[in-house]
Amino acid sequence: MNHCPKSNEEEDYKSDPKSLTYKEIISTLPRRKGYNWVAYLYQYKGFWYGPYHLDGILSTQDHFKSQPNEVIISSVPKSGTTWLKSLNFAIMTRSCYNESTSPLLTQQSHDLLPFFELEILSNPPNFNVDIPLVATHIPYTSLPKSIMNSSCKIVYICRDPKDVFDSLWHYSCKVSHKDAEPSIMEDLDLGKGFEFLCEGESVCGPYWDHVLGYWRANLESPK
Repeated sequence: MNHCPKSNEEEDYKSDPKSLTYKEIISTLPRRKGYNWVAYLYQYKGFWYGPYHLDGILSTQDHFKSQPNEVIISSVPKSGTTWLKSLNFAIMTRSCYNESTSPLLTQQSHDLLPFFELEILSNPPNFNVDIPLVATHIPYTSLPKSIMNSSCKIVYICRDPKDVFDSLWHYSCKVSHKDAEPSIMEDLDLGKGFEFLCEGESVCGPYWDHVLGYWRANLESPK
């Protein structure tokens, strides 16, 4: 079964006039200075995102079509996503590969299971058509309706927020975004980064709102 967006859906995305309005929508949202790899964070429906990430979220809400047997891997950034992706990929493909032939030996799990809100912006999207696994950092309340209305499963991972911050901080110090401004990278110190996280103004934050969104959904629909 094909688990990626169908070809006609991809063509719809390329030609859809709505795609031209996403940047206009983003430009009207509240914003603040971001981390090293993203110049600004924009607040959308209570959560903060970089502009490229938010562009993808708006696109998925219009175009992403979930399949009923899909498994959605979800998390806050730097919460153990790489580990969870690798584990689920290994489980789902255990009948296809052995310990010497697994693609995980030569490829990053992020390449094997891309985040659908980012991959949908590619031309064409690079979803694996044979493995019913996709990943996301989108909060539960902003997931595409095709997921909310389907029978697919969601696997969520959370982590001690102190460890999330530590991992996020070290990551932000190693990378820079093409839109980042040098002044942002220079004046963002450890104390400010910690303050941003505590105030909920981190990537896909507030952290606890992200976690609680999926926790409440689990309580309402435990199966």
